[in-house]
Amino acid sequence: MTASPWEGRGLGTRTVSWTERDAILYALAVGAPADRLDLVYEERLRVLPTFALTLAQWAPDALGALGAFDVTTAVHGSQRLFVHSPLESAGQLTTTARVAAVHDKGAAAVFDVEVSCERFTATWSIFAPGCGGFGGERGPSAPRRPDRPAEHALTVSTHARQAALYRLLGDRHAMHIDPDAAKAAGMDRPFLHGLCTLAASLLPLAGTLGAHPAELTELEARFAAPAFPGDRLALAGWTDGPGGEGPGDECPGHRAVRFEAAADDGRAVLTGGRARFRTTTPDPTENPDA
Repeated sequence: MTASPWEGRGLGTRTVSWTERDAILYALAVGAPADRLDLVYEERLRVLPTFALTLAQWAPDALGALGAFDVTTAVHGSQRLFVHSPLESAGQLTTTARVAAVHDKGAAAVFDVEVSCERFTATWSIFAPGCGGFGGERGPSAPRRPDRPAEHALTVSTHARQAALYRLLGDRHAMHIDPDAAKAAGMDRPFLHGLCTLAASLLPLAGTLGAHPAELTELEARFAAPAFPGDRLALAGWTDGPGGEGPGDECPGHRAVRFEAAADDGRAVLTGGRARFRTTTPDPTENPDA
C-alpha cells in the first residue's frame, strides 16, 4: 500500500471565538423554534454541541486551499464528532487540525480532516473526485442499516431560506447559494449544507429519546445525497446499544440511536447515522423558572 503525501499533514492551529449571538443564530439556522428559549434566548442559553463544527470549519477549507483537491467538485462525505465537555454560551478555544488519513477509492480519494481541542474532536471526511488511484487503502466500509423495523419515525421540515441563513455561520461555499456554482458541483440548484441537515435531524431525535439536544456526546453520519431547502425529510431511528450492535443496556445515563433521513422523493440524504445523548441532566424547559 502507498500512503498519500497528504496523510499526516498538519494544518496548523487556530484560535476561534464565539458570542451568544453566534450560538443563537446557529440554533435558529438548524431549525430551533423561537419558543425554545433554552436554545435561542441568552438568559437560558444552552449551546448545541454541533455548533462546534462551525468553529472548526476552517480546517477542511484550509486543506482545499493548499490544493489537496478541487474545491469546486469535492463534497462533504461524512462527519464525526466527540464532545468532551459542553461549550459555554460565549468563549474562545485553540483548535489544531491535521489530515488524519487519506483513503483511496479508485477514481476518488477521501480525506479525513481531524480538528481537536479541549472541548471536542471533529473529523470531516471529504470525498474528492480525481484524487484516488495512488495505491492506498480503501478505508472503512459504510455502516449497515439495522435489520429490524425502526422504532422512531419523525419528520424534519427544512425551509427555503435555510441554506442562505446557515452560510452566515462560516461555510460560504458558493454551491449553497449560487445556482451556477451548484451546477458545477453536479446539482441543478443550490443545496443545503450537510451539517445543517444533520443538526436539524438531531433536534427531534433528542426529543424522542427524552434527551436535551445540548447533551449530545457522540455523533457520526454519512451524507448520501444533498437535501434542498424546503425539503421535508422522513427520519427513521433505531434505539442502539452501548457497543453499537443493536438493542441492549445503555451506558448509565446515556441513550444512543442509529438513524437515516430521506427526502419526499425517496432520495436517501443521511445514512449510517449514530448519535449518543446524555440523559441524566434535567431539561431546563421543564422548569424554566428554576
